[in-house]
Amino acid sequence: MVTFFVCLILLIVGFFTYSKLVEKIFRIDDRPTPAVAHPDGVDYVPMKTWRIFLVQLLNIAGLGPIYGALSGACWGPSVYLWIVFGTILGGGVHDFLSGMMSERNDGKSISEVVGLYMGKVITFIMRVFSVVLLVMVGVNFSVGPAGLLAKLTPDWMGTMFWLVVIMIYYLIATFLPIDKIIGKLYPVFGICLIVMALGIGGGILTQMSGDMPELSLASLTTAHPGGLPKWSMMFVTVACGAISGFHATQSPMMARCITSEKQGRTIFYGAMVAEGIIALIWAAAGVTYYTNHGSLLAGMTGLTNAIAAGGAGDVVFQISTGLLGKVGGVLAMIGVIACPITSGDTAYRAARLTIADWFHIDQSKVGPRAALSIPLLGVGAVIALALPWDVLWRYFSWANQTLAMIVLWTGAVFLHKYGYPPKACFIAALPATFMSAVSVTYFIQAPECLNLSTAIAYPIGIVVAALFLAIFIWRVLIVGRDDVSTFTAQKA
Repeated sequence: MVTFFVCLILLIVGFFTYSKLVEKIFRIDDRPTPAVAHPDGVDYVPMKTWRIFLVQLLNIAGLGPIYGALSGACWGPSVYLWIVFGTILGGGVHDFLSGMMSERNDGKSISEVVGLYMGKVITFIMRVFSVVLLVMVGVNFSVGPAGLLAKLTPDWMGTMFWLVVIMIYYLIATFLPIDKIIGKLYPVFGICLIVMALGIGGGILTQMSGDMPELSLASLTTAHPGGLPKWSMMFVTVACGAISGFHATQSPMMARCITSEKQGRTIFYGAMVAEGIIALIWAAAGVTYYTNHGSLLAGMTGLTNAIAAGGAGDVVFQISTGLLGKVGGVLAMIGVIACPITSGDTAYRAARLTIADWFHIDQSKVGPRAALSIPLLGVGAVIALALPWDVLWRYFSWANQTLAMIVLWTGAVFLHKYGYPPKACFIAALPATFMSAVSVTYFIQAPECLNLSTAIAYPIGIVVAALFLAIFIWRVLIVGRDDVSTFTAQKA
């Protein structure tokens, strides 16, 4: 398990080193936060650091670090590298900047924050894009746990039964003030999620450590059993386990609850690292569980076939009960179920807040909240019944990574416009360039998108990403360098 433990240590060290660098570059100060400046008892509610951290972890985790990591494990141990370096250099930076940019702009939704720095056209695109993505997240994170709950309950409590129950809960949680359900129950669920991941990790350590394939040149070059190219399919499939645009829609909710900018690194960057650790554990479980003392390719094939046969939810059930027995498996499943449910409701909540910010609708009153919450849940229910889960997940994953790309570019522009040194902008610009290549390449090559060959997709993805970086350097760092003082004065 050398590879696994090295990757685990890298994630922890990354938080204590790189996150401090990011925080230093951002220059946090002691300005009053939105929760302190104007608490409203609904969305702007001051909370303690540990509570916000656990809520943030539950908000962002969802199915990504579990289903995404398991699906990514079909490419073998190479998925570890993406989880580790994607989390430290991309996901953590993305989550910190999205949360702190919102905090610096009165807790605005990410679509409004992007509009402040990227222009009116991007504002409209982001508003539509964010609402669509959030509803898709809510749908994915209701159908998935409904199927898992159906496996643990009597036959009459099928997937449809649990889907209705979950949607009713979503309506309640989306509608009520954030400290009534989310602020009180989610820290408990957050602990369950962490215990679940530790249980699966302990099961691997005590029962299957001898079977775990190590990272090697051979594993890096081993092809996906289904023939899917590693670039960029693996990077999009893992989704939330390494970097996720969905997180940018969640961070502003917690930006409305922090009482000091000093909380930002622990809450935003720290929760992303915690999610990366959870993803690493599930990726290790996926890589290892189906090896059966056999070759790496046999294990990858077994995992791929298991996902194709019963879906990622069935694989979670097999691994949980196989490693921890029936009782331990059920407890682990509860953690897996709580994870997406507690992201689905905050997805709908974020969609409500995005629309409210868009049309300037006061959310402190019951009527306006109901007028937005009920239609959103209705649309989500129709989509959940109309489309297969695997199709929804693929579209969600691509939209997710594309949103992350946009937010990272916004972070780079934000750092420039506030007068940060040009080199500081590249903590966001470089991962933004990488994610641009990933998103464009995936859109061109994926079966559900343009479905063109890698010979076409690869060069186009690289050229587009290089073009984005060149535009940023020219327009922002060269042509726009004189606009910095004017912008800063206007903001002041």
